[in-house]
Amino acid sequence: MTDADLTDHQRALAAADPAMAELIAREQRRRDSGLQLLAAESVATPAVRAAMASVLSDKYAEGYPGRRFHGGCAVVDEVEELARARARALFDAEYVNVQPLSWVLANLAVLAAFAKPGDQLLSLSLRHGGHQTHGSRANSSGRWFNVVNYGVRRDTEQVDYEKLHELAMIHRPRILVVGGTSYTRLWDLPRLRAIADEAECILWVDAAHLAGLVAGGVLASPVPYADVVTVATNKVIRGPRGGLLLARGEHAQALDRAVFPFLQGAPAMHAVGAKAVAFAESATPEFQAYAGEVAGTARDLVAALAAHGLRPVGGGTDTHLGIVDVSSLGLTGREAAARLAASGIIVDKAVTPFDAAPVTEGSAIRFGTAAAVAEGLRAAQIPALADLMRVALDAPTDDRARHDVVAAELAALRAE
Repeated sequence: MTDADLTDHQRALAAADPAMAELIAREQRRRDSGLQLLAAESVATPAVRAAMASVLSDKYAEGYPGRRFHGGCAVVDEVEELARARARALFDAEYVNVQPLSWVLANLAVLAAFAKPGDQLLSLSLRHGGHQTHGSRANSSGRWFNVVNYGVRRDTEQVDYEKLHELAMIHRPRILVVGGTSYTRLWDLPRLRAIADEAECILWVDAAHLAGLVAGGVLASPVPYADVVTVATNKVIRGPRGGLLLARGEHAQALDRAVFPFLQGAPAMHAVGAKAVAFAESATPEFQAYAGEVAGTARDLVAALAAHGLRPVGGGTDTHLGIVDVSSLGLTGREAAARLAASGIIVDKAVTPFDAAPVTEGSAIRFGTAAAVAEGLRAAQIPALADLMRVALDAPTDDRARHDVVAAELAALRAE
């Protein structure tokens, strides 16, 4: 990159802090030289990045529009209202809160709004695809609440709704938590609503990984079924890192108070502005095409890897992420991820639902296609990509020559 290619912000950073400018440049080169297949990542659009790097980053705005604790908030009130209006229209939600600084904080706000320490939660087991904020003992959600887990069936590796219903009737949880970060199949939302009604509990759908596909028209929305939905604005949605709450209008006061002042102070107004941009972009035909490509390439890549002998966990995928068992190759998930990384293909290790391997090793890899599609990956390239992944998985990490060949062929594939 020459000086002529730099933005004003980049020139200012290079002049003020060359060390940091170089680290950022190295991260860009790392991304450009490989294929990012992490399920948790997408790529923020140029417009989103412009909002993030704006004067909005300087503004303190504790409170909500019209009820701020600082002066000079007339403009940022409009920024937040615009973000709320766009999210409300995008997801057809009665209540919207765009202030959570992260998806995790949005999740914790749900717990703060609807439960007291010691209350019962019913959530998907972490080893079966759930998330730490759904009741892991390593997280405050698992230390402050009594957690019972449901899981997947051994034969299908899909949610066991009969067992879930049984547990809900026995334990009568305060909150039934739906969603996870390593579950690839559709959720039976009408059935879950019926279970929550029978158990007289709050139905919380954690749609961190699903909301972008909902916005893009690929998946049915959980909003009509759930009491509250949490969203990450930086996964399939190409927005800033942050959280979003969607809920029934009757829960507005409880959720507003849970976000501020219970969990956090002033919102990051540059992120709120960037969320507004992302919601507008997510309502376009171009985003619908992108979301369709994200889901289609994930489905095709899972199928192509299955043809190479890697068993799809859950039988396949309905979303942007896939999990495949690599134990048939004599590899752990950690070893498989390291071999792929040596060829410039970045994935995560993962456990299978009934994995005998420790969590630090796992028997699977987990990948997603949102970032790769944003950077140009297309369905026609999936068979060749699966072939390259299979070659990389056969090469020990120290076989630099073989990995260099794969990396070169991957670069040629991406340049097509």
